[in-house]
Amino acid sequence: MLENQSKELSENREDEITRQLCANGLFMKTTEVEAKLDEGNIQEAESSLREGLSLNSEEARALLGRLEYQRGNLEGALRLFEGIDLQAEIQRLQASAPPPEKPVTKKNRPREPQQQPVPQHAASLVLEAIYLKAKSLQKLGRTTEAARECKSVLDSVEKVFQQGISDAQVDTRLQETVSHAVELLPALFKDSGDYQEAISAYRRALLSQWNLDNDSCARIQKDFAVFLLHSGVEASPPSLASQVEGSYTPRNNLEEAILLLMILIKKFNSGKAKWDPSVIEHITFALSLCSQTSVVAKQLEEVMPGVFTRVERWNSLALCYSAAGQTSAAVNLLRKSLHKHEQPDDLVALLLAAKLCSEEPSLAAEGAGYAERGVKNAQGMDEHLKGVGLRMLGLCLGKQAKVPTSDFERSRLQSESLKALDGAIAFEHNNPDLIFELGVQYAEQRNLKAASRYAKEFIDATGGSVLKGWRFLALVLSAQQRFSEAEVVTDAALDETAKWDQGPLLRLKAKLKISQSNPTEAVETYRYLLALVQAQRKSFGPLRTLSQMEEDKVNEFEVWHGLAYLYSSLSHWNDVEVCRMWEGRKEFKPALAAFLDGLLLDESSVPCKVAVGALLCERGKEYQPTLPVARSLLSDALRIDPTNRKAWYYLGMVHKHDGRITDATDCFQAASMLEESDPIESFSTIL
Repeated sequence: MLENQSKELSENREDEITRQLCANGLFMKTTEVEAKLDEGNIQEAESSLREGLSLNSEEARALLGRLEYQRGNLEGALRLFEGIDLQAEIQRLQASAPPPEKPVTKKNRPREPQQQPVPQHAASLVLEAIYLKAKSLQKLGRTTEAARECKSVLDSVEKVFQQGISDAQVDTRLQETVSHAVELLPALFKDSGDYQEAISAYRRALLSQWNLDNDSCARIQKDFAVFLLHSGVEASPPSLASQVEGSYTPRNNLEEAILLLMILIKKFNSGKAKWDPSVIEHITFALSLCSQTSVVAKQLEEVMPGVFTRVERWNSLALCYSAAGQTSAAVNLLRKSLHKHEQPDDLVALLLAAKLCSEEPSLAAEGAGYAERGVKNAQGMDEHLKGVGLRMLGLCLGKQAKVPTSDFERSRLQSESLKALDGAIAFEHNNPDLIFELGVQYAEQRNLKAASRYAKEFIDATGGSVLKGWRFLALVLSAQQRFSEAEVVTDAALDETAKWDQGPLLRLKAKLKISQSNPTEAVETYRYLLALVQAQRKSFGPLRTLSQMEEDKVNEFEVWHGLAYLYSSLSHWNDVEVCRMWEGRKEFKPALAAFLDGLLLDESSVPCKVAVGALLCERGKEYQPTLPVARSLLSDALRIDPTNRKAWYYLGMVHKHDGRITDATDCFQAASMLEESDPIESFSTIL
C-alpha cells in the first residue's frame, strides 16, 4: 500500500519534474539539470539550481536528490541526501517558526493577529528529502536505517509545527509528504522486526495532530488493527499521557483491534471514508474470538444499503446468528436467501441451512430437503462438498426419525440416514466428526459392535484429545453391560482432562458406580461434581457465553436430580428432591403435579411423560380410568424415543392392569431386550 502511495506521489509530480523544476516562484527546465547529472557534474547541477531557483546549497541538493530518486538512481539519490546537513536545516526552520500560542485574555489580546508563517518551500524540500531518503533505504533493504530517517521526518514536523499541522499552515506538497511518512513509519518498524516501536508508531500516527485526511487515517487504523490481531505480539498498554480521563482504555490486543475496527465502520457508514470490505472480515474474526457474533450481526445490520447485496447480507447475518445460538432467526434468513426468486442454488447457504435444521427435530424434514439440493448442486469445482451435503442429509434424516411417526417410517428414515452417512465417509474418510456421528447413529439403533468400532476410530483420529470420544466409548461399553471396563475408560479420560472440564465424566462415573451397586462411592462422586458445577457458576457469573454453557454440558439441576434418585434408592428421604420424595412416599397428587409442571415447561420431555405414565399406571391398580391416559403418555414417549426401556416396561404394566396380556408380554419382552443394551446415559447426550 505504501509503495503504491509513493508511486502516486511520484506520478503526481512526474509531469512537473519532466518539464520543469520550480521553487520560490522561479522555474527551470529539468532537461538542463538531467544533462549535467548524466555527465556526473553534480556540482554544476547544484550551482545551476542555486542560481536559477534562488536556493541555498542544502535546498538545491534536496531537489537534485528528489530528481535522482524519480529517475530510479537510488544510490545517487542517497549520496545527494547524505551530503545535506538536514538537522541544521530543521533547526533553521524551527527558529523561524512562530512561538507556541498563549491563551488569549482581555489583557494580552492583540489588536490584529500577527503570525509569521514557516517558510513553506524550505520545509517542503527538507522534509521531502528525508522522506525520500527513507524510501531509498527501504528499497535497498536497509529498513532499520530507513525507519530512523522516517522517524526524523515526524520528529522534525513536531519541532517545526509545535501546535500541530492545520490546513492554514501547510501547502499540499508538504502535507502529502507528512501523510506518507506517517503511514510509512510503522511499516518500516515491522519490516525491521521492531514490533513494539511499530505499535508506538501506529499510536503516534493516530493520536498526534498530523492533519491526515480521512482515507489516510482509515488505512492506518485498519493496518494497526490487522497487526494487533495477527502479529502474535502482545502490545504494551497505551501510555498514561495518551489516555483521556473517563474514556475507555483497551486492556489487550483484541479489545484495541475491535475498537479500531468499530470506529472504522462508523466512518464508512457516515461517508467519511471509502468503504473497505476487508474491515468486516477482520471484525468478524475479532468478535468471533470472544464469542460475540451477535455484535457482528449488529454491525452488519448498520452497514449502509448497497454495500452488500441483500442475499450476501442475509447469509452473513445467518452465520452470525447461528454462532450466537439463535437458530430460528438464522433459518428464517436463509429461507429468504434460498427463495426461488433469490439464489435457490447457493451451495454454501444450502449446507448451512441443512446444518442448522439438523439440530432441531421439528426442522429436520426441511433440512433434509436443503441437504438433497446441496448434494445435487455439488458438481464441478464444488464436488468436494458433496460429502458435506451427504453428512448433513444423514444427520437430518436421523433427527427426523425421532419425530413422532409410524414404526415403518422411523425404520426407513434410520436406514436412509445410515446410507447417507456411509456415502459421506467415501468423500471424507478422515473426518473425525463424521466418524463420530456415524458411530452415534449406529449406537442409537443398538448396533453396538459397529458403534464401538467407530468410537475407537474417533479416539485414534483425534489422538484421544476430545472428551466426547471417551464418553461415547464408555457409553457403548455400558450398553454392552461392561461397566467395569467403562469405568476404566472414564478414569483414563479423567486423568487426561483438566479439572474444570471433568463435569460430564464425573456424572458418567457416578452412574457407573450406581450400576455396579456402589452407592456410597456414587454419592461421593456426585458431591465432588456438585462442588465443581457450583464453582463454575460462581466463576462465570450471570454473563456466561453460549460456548461456555455448551462446554460444561452439566448443570446444577441435573446433579441435584441425580443425587435425589440415589438418595431415594437408599431411603434417605430428608435429602431427596421434592417431586421424587413425593413419588417415593407414594404421595400421588403432589408428585403428579410436579411432573405435570415439567411437561408444561417441555411438552416433548420423555422423562416427564414416562414418570407421569408410571404414576398413573400405579394409580390404575385402584382407579381404572387413569390407565388410558397412562397408555397415551407412554405411547407418545415411545414415539419420540423407541429405545426407552422404562417406557416399554410401564406400558406393559398398563396393558397387564387392563387385561391385555399378549400386549403386556410384548412390551415386557421389548423392555428386557433393551435392558441388555441400555446405556447409563442416552447416546443423544453426547451430540
